Parts: sequence; structure tokens; C-alpha cells
Amino acid sequence: MHGLSRRGSASRMKPDFGMGISGGEENMTQETPASLMQTAGIIPVLMIGNVADAVPLARALVAGGIRMLEVTLRTKAGLDAARVIAQEVPEAVVGLGTVTTPAELETARKLGLRFAFSPGATPVLLDAAAETDLPFVPGIRTASELMACIERGFSAAKLFPAEPGGMATLKALGGPFPEARFCPTGGISEDGIEAWLSLPNVVAIGGSWLATPAEIEAGAWDAITAKASRSAARVSALRNPGGQGA
Repeated sequence: MHGLSRRGSASRMKPDFGMGISGGEENMTQETPASLMQTAGIIPVLMIGNVADAVPLARALVAGGIRMLEVTLRTKAGLDAARVIAQEVPEAVVGLGTVTTPAELETARKLGLRFAFSPGATPVLLDAAAETDLPFVPGIRTASELMACIERGFSAAKLFPAEPGGMATLKALGGPFPEARFCPTGGISEDGIEAWLSLPNVVAIGGSWLATPAEIEAGAWDAITAKASRSAARVSALRNPGGQGA
């Protein structure tokens, strides 16, 4: 079980949205979308234009305490970049982003990647995702889109784009869907870490600020590590205000 209910059971009972949401290293082995995101806190959205940059970028982020990496298909190098990171940086939890077709979802599974994100949720893609064991996080922006995900048993969703107005949307969705969990992405900056992660239905946030395309192209690995370390420390301080734990 990886955070999805098979479609046959989705019509009979409400999905277990809370499954695995407890934090801690053990969740990396449970591989549910919600637990992966809860453990991560922050997920960099990576647009890699050159495969040669993939491994040093991943190592820079991991060195700063950021392990869950969404490598998007927004560039031609994205798929190969995800593959080489998965092969050469075992500390990283690598997944594919901007997945919009069943074929891309299947490619991510065949490559042995750990998860997949989509900016949206078409019926065809949701049906395909419900038949795979790969943790999948569909994108939504409305209650109707979220309901389509719930009907297929999905436990967590990406709110995309997060801005403008994403906080108000998440607060509103918390009423009729109190157990739903979200990863808002799109328009979030480092300055918004605490505000977004303080929302009760947000388990993680995604963003490109941790490693912008310009920084990746310039090979600014030290700067990326510093940003990752600073952001990870802010998540830790928010979740562990007494200073206990990582």
C-alpha cells in the first residue's frame, strides 16, 4: 500500500489520508506519497538543462539536507537527469515531475524512480496511476478536481499553482475535505516556508528557488547547498520548536 486505494474500494470507503503521516526516517521505506512529502518538508522543483549538471546538483542539495528531489520533464534532459541521479546519488529520493501522460508515468516506474508528480489530473492519467505501485501525486486547484482524485483513492495532491490565492484555497478545502493533504507548488519562495507549512493540511511545499535554472547552469553548487541548508533548518525549527530531533 503506497497511499492509494484501488478504485474498487474507493467507492465504498473514504481513503486513509493520514496513513504514514508521522515524519521520521522510517517513512522513506513506506513509500506513501503523504509520508514521503511529510518527511521531506521541502521538495525542490528542478529544471535541469544539461545531464552533466544532474549529479553535482543532487549532491549539493543532499549536502544541505534536502533529499526528496522532483526532476521535471520541462527540459529535454529531464528524464536522463532523473535516471543518473537515481543511479549515482543513492542518498537522494528521486522522482519525476511534470508527468502528464500514462507513458511518462510508466517510464518513471521502469526507471525505478521513487515517485511522480503531475501539474494536473486528467481522468486518463488518474486511471493509469491507480493501476501502478509508483507513488503518484496529482495536481489540483479546485474542489471538483480533488473529488476526482478522492474517487480513485489518492491520498495527497499537489496544489498548482500555489499563487495567487493558494492559502485561501487550502483553508477553504480544509472544510469539506479535512483529511486531505497537500504539497503547494508554484510561486512559493523561501520567505513563505513557515506560512505555508503552518497550514494543517500542508505536508510539504515545492519550489524552484532552491536551485534556479540560472544557478544550475552556472554550477553554483555551494550557493545551492547553503540555500538548502538554510531552508531545511527553517523546516526543522518549525516542526521541532523545542530543538529536539532533526
